[in-house]
Amino acid sequence: MPISQDRLAPLGRFIAVLGLCAAPAAAQAGVFEFAPAPQNDLNRVYRVDRSTGEVGACQFQLKEGGVGITICFPAGEGAGPQPAGEYGLMPSRHEREGGIFRVNQRTGEMSICYVFDDKVVCTPQSK
Repeated sequence: MPISQDRLAPLGRFIAVLGLCAAPAAAQAGVFEFAPAPQNDLNRVYRVDRSTGEVGACQFQLKEGGVGITICFPAGEGAGPQPAGEYGLMPSRHEREGGIFRVNQRTGEMSICYVFDDKVVCTPQSK
């Protein structure tokens, strides 16, 4: 027995309202992207803000007589906010490379970011 359009209308309205309620949560998700440093003996993970391009990094460090600690490196020279874009991280395949590429997917510009003097620094963007 087929279901009439009149009986499906409330279901359609419910699905539409449900979608509107979920949209703000989806828009806020995925603000950051994370990627490991390509160096195979370095336990460092880089983070980029996908809209501003700001880069930071964290790594694990053993603590004598303890569990260990997470050391984080804030954005330093060139690693702070950039012009608005769609930024991502791209590790190279070089097994001894401690840095990572920051890419602007809108413009095609790239820079290399790495930890230097307890801060993440990045070269000027270029293409």
